[in-house]
Amino acid sequence: MKKKVSIWMIPLAVVVSVALTIGAFCWGLSAFTNHNAAALARLLYVQFRIHSGFVGDPFTNRQLFDGAMKGMVSSLNDPYSEYLDAKAFSSMSQVTNGTFGGIGVVLGQKGKDHVVIAPQEGSPGARAGIKAGDKILSVDDQDVRNLSLEEVVSRVRGEKGTHVKITLQRKDSDKTYTVDIVRDDIKIESVAGRLLPGTQIGYIRIAVFNEQTGADFAKTYRQLEQEGMQATLLDLRQNPGGLLTECLKVANFLVPKGPVVSITDKEGQTQVYNSTLEAVKYPLAVLVDHGSASASEIVSGAIQDTKAGRLFGVQTYGKGCVQTIYQLSADSALKLTTAMYYTPSGRSIHQTGIKPDEVVELPQDATRDVQLEAAETYLKNELTKR
Repeated sequence: MKKKVSIWMIPLAVVVSVALTIGAFCWGLSAFTNHNAAALARLLYVQFRIHSGFVGDPFTNRQLFDGAMKGMVSSLNDPYSEYLDAKAFSSMSQVTNGTFGGIGVVLGQKGKDHVVIAPQEGSPGARAGIKAGDKILSVDDQDVRNLSLEEVVSRVRGEKGTHVKITLQRKDSDKTYTVDIVRDDIKIESVAGRLLPGTQIGYIRIAVFNEQTGADFAKTYRQLEQEGMQATLLDLRQNPGGLLTECLKVANFLVPKGPVVSITDKEGQTQVYNSTLEAVKYPLAVLVDHGSASASEIVSGAIQDTKAGRLFGVQTYGKGCVQTIYQLSADSALKLTTAMYYTPSGRSIHQTGIKPDEVVELPQDATRDVQLEAAETYLKNELTKR
């Protein structure tokens, strides 16, 4: 069995490979024997009755075990814990690798609602008018209220060229709408950057923290320095999170030496992850919104707490819990909430999010990016002080 400590939206991770020890196996067997013998007997009896008497569609033992494990995890009523069968495990791997088939919309869960965290710019979902905060009601005419997040994601994704019909409800509104979208191959370009026209402000957009983010950010940052960057504008809007290892690499360019994030598990044990940056080099502004979640909240929270820069936009999503991914086989895993994370000042942002230093709303019908303009104005003023 492999274990991966993670902080995902649907995706984060310091990877640690461990063997399934004899002790762990014995503990599990002992737990069943000493405390759950009757429950285990019922489980085995149900399996026996299915094999001996069921007359419906053909099934396999793998299906039975997958169903039992899904039910066990779903009984926790935690939107971030789930059993990943072969299809879900493959889907998760595709996201962290940066390429998958679908409509380019990242989903999350708030309460029992499945909500859009971030539509990728230029994706089929974005072109269809789907916006951050929209709630998914049905996929291909199937009500999704009683489905897990993984099940909804698997129905939305699919091969390039195929259609998917989705009914959604606008955030903070009773208005519903239905879209028919043709899926495409979705490749997440994690990092993009440029100098803002007529300025020395380096604009860097991070769409998601995947396996390439740290290296791509370092390359972009250094290239902008060569082009004359004297201030940095980091855009984390609609960034649903990603790998912890990669957001820490980014933080090492932006957060001064000291804590970036701390993670505390069920036993009260805390691990602190630090930046090694001696000093912040340039004035820094960060753009966040309701779609900024998980790993992007770690970076923005550390920047705010250490006063390394100033945050602009609106309240972030608010996901401050940590998942551990236990790989059970070559194509299955258990994703389980096992800890909470805290910003350098000790804040938990779970279910509350981060309030920007300067709140700037972006109207739905806006013709200008007023959030970016506010951050740019701030950085220009900072540069005049130098």
